[in-house]
Amino acid sequence: MTTLGSASAAPGETDTGRLEVGEARDGSPVALPVAVINGARDGKTLYVQAASDGDELNGVGVIQRVVPQLDPADVVGEILVVGIVNYHAFQVAEHRNPIDDTKMNRAYPGDENGTSSERIAAATYGVASRADLIVDLHQGSTSRMIDEVRVRCGRHHRLHNECLRLAKTFGCGYILDQKGPDGQLARAGPDDGIPTVDPELGGAVGWDEESIRKGVDGIYNVLYGYGFLDGTCETSSQTRAKGFDQYGSPAGGLVRFKKDLGDSVSVGDVLFEVTDVFGGLKARVTADGPGLFWRSRRLPQVASGEYVCSVGTDIDTV
Repeated sequence: MTTLGSASAAPGETDTGRLEVGEARDGSPVALPVAVINGARDGKTLYVQAASDGDELNGVGVIQRVVPQLDPADVVGEILVVGIVNYHAFQVAEHRNPIDDTKMNRAYPGDENGTSSERIAAATYGVASRADLIVDLHQGSTSRMIDEVRVRCGRHHRLHNECLRLAKTFGCGYILDQKGPDGQLARAGPDDGIPTVDPELGGAVGWDEESIRKGVDGIYNVLYGYGFLDGTCETSSQTRAKGFDQYGSPAGGLVRFKKDLGDSVSVGDVLFEVTDVFGGLKARVTADGPGLFWRSRRLPQVASGEYVCSVGTDIDTV
């Protein structure tokens, strides 16, 4: 029998339930939606979570589609799912937990006696640490961004190769291989010996069906590639970036992009222009180095110094 919060499934069964992580301001329980798919045959354990940032919804869309498709009679091992991690932020469609103004993916492995975010991180990490593999579904918030998978442990980490293999197996086509900030689940997992990746499924207001489809395909690639389902996973070459160049606006006005997501960038290429409201040119920003146009703001209006776009750098194929 496998349990996760109130969900409990015998071999060959699926169950859903709730994982209590604290109390709301009115004293009512705060409980996250969870699922257990307990395979008919013994094997590895996969942990999947979504919406640790409350406005990153594409991962929720992935879980909404994958869980009902999985027949536990066909599964080898266990799949543990937390469908929405950042409960408070999700309720108000915000990025950060409004209870403590914290970005949840900076709170891992958490503290069961700490802040709201630290308590939720501790509860979900207690589940994740039972797994052999961790997939933490994200997106570029409401920015426009290519679909990618992030390897955040750092290229000198003892588990780097295992995390890179997991990223390639997920198979979005693009990988960011750059050490992440302290407190990320994709940092905490490898430190405890668990290969972990952070798929960033594009960026959207609401959710984006194409990015969700890529996420569904990615989860199935992992299920096939690591033996949770019978079948084969064809791992193709991935484009990897090892860093970012970020560009802000030198002037206030309206942005007009000259590159689109995934475009190759050479030194001196025009990335964007800034105009006044009458179309008069105020600034033109060019690339400092080569790379791929990776991420950009969604709304056109900017203040001087405000973030506009990012170029993935140090590109190779893995």
